[in-house]
Amino acid sequence: MALRTHTDDEVKERLTARTIETQSWGYVSTGTRFKVFNTPGTPRDVWEKIDDAATVHAFTGVAPTVALHIPWDRVDDYGRLADYALERRVAIGSISPNLFQDDQYRLGSLANQDPGIRHAALEHVAECIDIMRQTGSKQLSLWLADGSNYPGQADFRARRRRVIDGVQQIHEQLDPDMVMLLEYKFFEPGFYHTDVQDWGQSLAMCRHAGDRAKVLVDLGHHALGVNIEHIVASLLDEGRLGGFDLNSKKYGDDDLFVGAINPLELFLIIAELIAAEDDQDPAVAATAANVLYKIDQCAMVEDKIPAMLRSVGAMQTAFAKALLVDGDALREAQRRGDVVGANTVLNDAFETDVRPLLGQVRAQLGVEVDPLAAYLASGEQQRRAETRLGEPAGW
Repeated sequence: MALRTHTDDEVKERLTARTIETQSWGYVSTGTRFKVFNTPGTPRDVWEKIDDAATVHAFTGVAPTVALHIPWDRVDDYGRLADYALERRVAIGSISPNLFQDDQYRLGSLANQDPGIRHAALEHVAECIDIMRQTGSKQLSLWLADGSNYPGQADFRARRRRVIDGVQQIHEQLDPDMVMLLEYKFFEPGFYHTDVQDWGQSLAMCRHAGDRAKVLVDLGHHALGVNIEHIVASLLDEGRLGGFDLNSKKYGDDDLFVGAINPLELFLIIAELIAAEDDQDPAVAATAANVLYKIDQCAMVEDKIPAMLRSVGAMQTAFAKALLVDGDALREAQRRGDVVGANTVLNDAFETDVRPLLGQVRAQLGVEVDPLAAYLASGEQQRRAETRLGEPAGW
């Protein structure tokens, strides 16, 4: 990384302008493969999911958009839904098609050898692109669960060609100001192979699709020990980093709240992004400036809004620490080949207590110094538990 040194005013300005997207399915009943746990106050429909996203934004000042998942968030009038979000002082963010929860997708969606099923998948994505037009969304967030579970079950290259054909057709339907974010996952639910398994496969398919196809990096979708910050740096250099699904993992795709397991890794990833934003190459800087930071967590046992507030705070902490790196000292240590010195510069920033700085930033944003504590003291949690009776939403 080639970070530069930022002034105190620059740090505060960058932190107040930094936004993070929350996702509608992060507010609903979720759980393990064995049990979905319902908690008091869980939203019952997409309107209440937007209410919760608006609450998170009200307490943080930096979460102005909420991602939707279709058909989980399907309504009759998306213009009305977008207007309702604006009334609540948030907006509709990225749109995610669901190509994994229908019986017809048992053997894949875009990779399926049945042309009728591939057509159905493309029709669903076309529906989502139309929803983007109605809501003002600019990002299509696409994840394929396609893969196989046993040797001999599938023809790898034939499936790959079918996926490439599918993403090309999707790209052609996008409006000029829209982008497609193609996510990857190295295992599950196809435990023998996954059709879009890693960042290289996603990058190759994006190149086949077109200029507005970008790679989406889910922090949980990597094997243990994978250097995610290196992947991020490479995609930035290629101009193909489109966004993040932000969460934490201990083993596999755990979708724990952000920064819960390895905050150092999160800091190093963000440091690469800050360095790219300040890069002298306009193309690299533009790529970094347009990255989508979307939380993608499943609160299995924890309360939903507190978990989301915790994740937004973790992202702010990582950004603050990355902006405090002494870029001049880091470059000098790198120039001298001072391995210990360079690592010490990064470690000094990582170990800095940025809570006082974030308190100042939040004061500028007009929110409480401790958003989580303020929410818990507000009575909002109890009010939801008392008024939201009936069947909770879930996936």
